[in-house]
Amino acid sequence: MERFVITTECYIRRGDEILFIHKGGNDLNTGKFLGIGGHLEKGESPVDGIVREIEEETGIKREELANLRMRAVITFINPVYGDEYIHLFEADYIGSKADRTGRKDPALTACDEGELKWIPKKDIYSLPIWEGDKRMFDEMFKDDNFFTMKLVYDGDDLKEVIVD
Repeated sequence: MERFVITTECYIRRGDEILFIHKGGNDLNTGKFLGIGGHLEKGESPVDGIVREIEEETGIKREELANLRMRAVITFINPVYGDEYIHLFEADYIGSKADRTGRKDPALTACDEGELKWIPKKDIYSLPIWEGDKRMFDEMFKDDNFFTMKLVYDGDDLKEVIVD
């Protein structure tokens, strides 16, 4: 039986910046920049999972986010790394009531999965990211509509992109 994973991923905006994790470790994402997220746990909805992952990885609590919304379902097909079904979210960082007095940076939790960085939106296409993520960002930044996307890879090589 072939296996696949169900995950969540969120791109948190703060003005013209987006929060990324520069992945460490030793897996298919090592060295790449990704949104915040991870695997769904048994019994979690995608929203439950992304809220938990955001707090675990960044320390940002649900009440510090506005406009948390699902933007897409991404189907990642890869015979080398395995298939993944990603529930893609966006949110705006508004901080806690105490933070709204003008403090620019939230106190991000140290993350054992990599280094958290706020990246200017204009710079994200030059980051080491999956090639399909560039196509995903094109769709995300085009408008606020929900979309689905299928990314077919062979290892690290993007072979096909289908947007519905």
